[in-house]
Amino acid sequence: MEKDILKEPMTEPEKDPNYAEELIELFRGQLSEEELLERLNDYHENDIADAFTRVTSEERKKLYPILGPERMSEIFSYIEDVDEYIKELDVRHVAKIIENMDSDDAVDVLEEMDEPTQEIVTKLLDEETSADIQLIQSYEEDEIGSLMTTNFIVIHKNMTVKQAMRSLVSQAEKNDNISTLYVVDEEERYYGALDLKDLITARDYTELEPLMSTSYPYVNDHDLIADCIDRLVDYAEDSIPVLNVDHEIIGILTSQDIVEVVDEELSEDYAKLAGMISESDLKETLPESMKKRIPWLVILLCLGIAVSTVISMFEGVISRVALVVSFQSLILDMAGNGGTQSLAVTIRVLMDENLTPGQKVGLVWKEIRIGFCNGLLLGLMTFAFVGLYIGLAKEVTWSYAFSISGCVGISLLVAMMISAFVGTVVPMFFHKIKVDPAVASGPLITTVNDLVAVVTYYGLVWILLFQVMHIVS
Repeated sequence: MEKDILKEPMTEPEKDPNYAEELIELFRGQLSEEELLERLNDYHENDIADAFTRVTSEERKKLYPILGPERMSEIFSYIEDVDEYIKELDVRHVAKIIENMDSDDAVDVLEEMDEPTQEIVTKLLDEETSADIQLIQSYEEDEIGSLMTTNFIVIHKNMTVKQAMRSLVSQAEKNDNISTLYVVDEEERYYGALDLKDLITARDYTELEPLMSTSYPYVNDHDLIADCIDRLVDYAEDSIPVLNVDHEIIGILTSQDIVEVVDEELSEDYAKLAGMISESDLKETLPESMKKRIPWLVILLCLGIAVSTVISMFEGVISRVALVVSFQSLILDMAGNGGTQSLAVTIRVLMDENLTPGQKVGLVWKEIRIGFCNGLLLGLMTFAFVGLYIGLAKEVTWSYAFSISGCVGISLLVAMMISAFVGTVVPMFFHKIKVDPAVASGPLITTVNDLVAVVTYYGLVWILLFQVMHIVS
C-alpha cells in the first residue's frame, strides 16, 4: 500500500488566478445586465478596477450605467489616475459617484480634475458631502486632517447595549466603518472606543461603560503626519479617531489610510536620501524633474571639485607610486557604505523627539565603536588579500607589497571610523537647525566621506612609504 502511495505523481501547485482576465471576459461576454451584476458580486473592487482600466473607452461607457454610482465609487477608489475615466462621464453622474465615496477618496478624485470641471461637480454635490470635502480640504497636505474620512459610527456613553445597537443600525446605512465604534460624552466630546464584537456579544440592557476603552489612541487634526507615523503604526488599530481643538471627533484614519501614508513617507524619505526634494513620477515634465534634482547636484558638484583638488595635491605621491590609485575606489566605497549605514540608523533614532543629549552622545560613541570594529576586521582582511595580490601579480618584493596593503588596510580602518562619526553627527546637526536630515544628509555625507577617505589614504601613503619606511624615495 505504501509503495502505491509513493508511486503516485506529485500534483503541480495551482497557479494564482488571474481575476482581471476573467473580468474582462465577463465584460465582453453576452450576459444580461442582471447576470453580469450577479457575477461581479463574486469579485473584489480592486480586481474590477484593474480590469476596468484594461478595456476600451467604449466598453467602459457600457459598464457605467450597469454598475451604478455606488459600485463605481468603490471601483474608482482603487484607480490612481481616475481623471482619465471621469472625462468619459457626464458631470451629474460624476457628482453621484463622489457622493457615494468616503470623503478622503472624494477629495483625491476632485483634486485630479481640472479646475472648471471641479467647480461644476462641486456645485452639484449634496450639502453633507460638500461640507465633508471642504473640511478635509481646509487642512494642509502635511496635516493629519487632510487624510481623514468622515465615515465612522458614534454612540453616546450613557446608552445601553440595546440603544447602541439601534444607533449603529441607523448610522450603518451611510457609514460602513463599523468594526470600531467611537463613544462621546454628554458634551459630544470624545470619550473612548468600543469594539463591535464586544457590543454584539453583550446583553441588551448592559451599560456600555464596562465594555469600552477610555484610553483608546487618537490624533489631533493639525498634528503633522511625519510626527504621528510611529504612533499610528505601533497601535496597529483598524482605525484611529481624529479630534479637533475642542476634543470632538471629526473623522478617523483607517488602516488603509495608515498604510498609504507610511508608503508615501518611505517613498519621500528614499527620494530625500537621493538628494531630491520629493519623489519623481512619470507625469512630471522635464523642468519639474530637473527642479527637484538640480539644487543638491550643484552643491555636490562643488564638493566633488574640492575632492578632485585634494587628490591633485597628492600628484607627487601618485606619480611615484601609481599602484595606490588602484585601491582608491575600495576606500571610498567602504567609507561611503559605512557612513550610509550610520545615517540610516541616526535618522530612524531622531524620529523620537524625546531623545536626550546624553542618548545622542551615546549613539555617536556607539557608531564610532561599530565603525572601528568593522574597519578593523575589514582592514585586516584587506591587508592580507591586497598584499598577496600585489606580491603575486605585480612581481614586487613582499615588503613593498605589504607596505602598500598596510596603507590600504589602515586607511580603511580610519576612513570607516570617521565616516561612522560623520554619518551620525551630520544628520544630528541638520535636525538641530530644523532642516530635514534625510534630504540634507545622504549625498552630503557620501561626498564628505569621499573627501575624508582621500585625505586619509594618500596622506598615509605619503607618511608611511615616503617619510617613515623610506620605501619610495
